[in-house]
Amino acid sequence: MKVNFSVDEAVKKRYSVRNYSDKDISEELKKDIDAFVLQLDNPLGVKVHFHDLDLLTNSNDQKLGTYGVIKGARHYIGATVEKVPMALEALGYAFETLILYLAHKDIGTCWLGGTFDRKGFAAAMNLGEKTLFPIVSPYGYAANKKHIKEIAMRKVVKADQRKPWNELFFDTDFLTPLTKEKAGEFMGALEMVRLAPSASNKQPWRIVWRDGIWHFYEYKTPGYSDRFTYDIQRIDMGIAAAHFDLLLRQKGKIGAFELMEGLENGLPQNMEYVFSWKPMI
Repeated sequence: MKVNFSVDEAVKKRYSVRNYSDKDISEELKKDIDAFVLQLDNPLGVKVHFHDLDLLTNSNDQKLGTYGVIKGARHYIGATVEKVPMALEALGYAFETLILYLAHKDIGTCWLGGTFDRKGFAAAMNLGEKTLFPIVSPYGYAANKKHIKEIAMRKVVKADQRKPWNELFFDTDFLTPLTKEKAGEFMGALEMVRLAPSASNKQPWRIVWRDGIWHFYEYKTPGYSDRFTYDIQRIDMGIAAAHFDLLLRQKGKIGAFELMEGLENGLPQNMEYVFSWKPMI
């Protein structure tokens, strides 16, 4: 997979766009987007499938709903995965890589997990029933003004606020916050994680550095995923993995995600081990 754009600039540029202008995406740019999607991959070992939808040319007469969240969008892209271990994390990694590419191209997006008509979109995209279809995003050019519901939603989830370092990153155990000085060359990658988007801006990722390896944990917000048939915050963990891994790759530091034994024991309440990142270079 080739990521030939500035990851940190794309992370800082990206924000959730819910109101779209009628300016259409050029054919040339659409071809670039399609080509990027075709070569998308992820290091978590699960194939992620992407499905594009153009409402202007869609032959399905059903009106597709986003519960008033999205206005003016013509293009949507969704992602599906088989129901296997690490599926949601892989989807989060791959989909966020695409989101960052689109931000690099000045194209707006918005992660939709619980605020879209899943059955309607699945029918319009001709999806099967045996795969997980947790996410879609509109994409296009942002309108000059945000609509009222968009402004209200950003206030409710405190969209522009992020947790401080000492609540997210730890040294050896969960009792010792990791300092930026101790993080050293990994400080930038951790900051990219801190700035990552997440469902309802819950920011469930927690990372513990121990013996040169970075261990990723999910703080499971009590009751948050109950209305889904899957843990939606596992997608957030994939997003965090993408921000961390892509920034390090951009700097020439390569690592691998692994499942390690014994890290699920003795954890704080509601904390769950997900995977570890081990440097290779």
